[in-house]
Amino acid sequence: MAAQIPTTARSYYFPALGSYTNLTLQTTPLPALKSTYVLVKIHAVSLQFRDLMIALNRYSHGNLPENLVPCSDMAGEVVAVGSDVTRWEVGDRVCANFATDHLDGDVNAETTKSALGGGQHGVLTDYRSFPDNSLVKIPGHLSFEEASTLPCAALTAYNALMGPKPVKAGDTVLVLGTGGVSIFGLQFAVASGANVIATSSSDDKLEIAKKLGATHTINYNTTPDWDKGRRGVDHILEVGGPGTFEKSLASVRYAGYIHIIGSVSKNASTLTSVIGPCIGKAIILRGIRVGSVAQFESMNRLLRARPEPTRPAVDRVFSFEEAVDAYAYLESQKHVGKVVIRRIPGYGFARWVMVLMWNGVNPETE
Repeated sequence: MAAQIPTTARSYYFPALGSYTNLTLQTTPLPALKSTYVLVKIHAVSLQFRDLMIALNRYSHGNLPENLVPCSDMAGEVVAVGSDVTRWEVGDRVCANFATDHLDGDVNAETTKSALGGGQHGVLTDYRSFPDNSLVKIPGHLSFEEASTLPCAALTAYNALMGPKPVKAGDTVLVLGTGGVSIFGLQFAVASGANVIATSSSDDKLEIAKKLGATHTINYNTTPDWDKGRRGVDHILEVGGPGTFEKSLASVRYAGYIHIIGSVSKNASTLTSVIGPCIGKAIILRGIRVGSVAQFESMNRLLRARPEPTRPAVDRVFSFEEAVDAYAYLESQKHVGKVVIRRIPGYGFARWVMVLMWNGVNPETE
């Protein structure tokens, strides 16, 4: 068994930031496994908007290590455990938490430094070791591709909706766009019995949102005043930032929650009247920084309890050799749900689309 433990790993890194086309493949020796660490063979990695911002050198949160190995979200298989590890065995299927030191409770300055693909090197690699307490078990019904979408997008949406005032049956949830966090937010809200309003500039994407359980859909290009004349929603997943925030202020109900997650909107806007609406409607603004290992385990219990409505929406899968193409596809914003890079050899340049999932085809077995 010991002879099968790898001594080197292939990984992508950025010798310079500014473009994802700078991604460069390298082979480096694996360090000796620490007593409380677990060595994981990484099968799949999913991309985040954050990964794109880092590649383009537009990310402002924290210092990045030189020659950064990117990406935070992975799913893989345990191939070796340190001498003091008792929680994991060879063959276990695991994900690592986004911030490996964020085990429970509130996020703080120290735990944010342990964010994968940011404060420390990431997971776009063959093999990587992790602290044993930073790992969670993958729900048995999920493929590696599906599970790789959980650490950031899924947990961010779960943290937002299951936070201080958890979403409940009969609530109304507004999700902006059809990216990874928004789609998971839609699915978790539906699984909780809430009504979901989804927005997009694409009618085709809105049709997918309907299939996933959205009660109402809005094309914000054809209905630019979509925030007018509504009762007000209980929760908003605010991923647009400057381009959508004022509309979110208008759309939320009195004492409703706006969960501030991202700033992907290309439509610049000046926030001229934030304080007044927040006071006038007693709005709760809550910034979201992914979540802890404890929340990850709690989320996985929901995934196991409601496997079908919460099944991750994987839009497209690229091979390890197509990493640059995967970044380009993410940048195009053509996707609904998640973009995944599959590491395992033998799948070549095959790509899957979400309609296969709906038709009962499992990429793990095809």
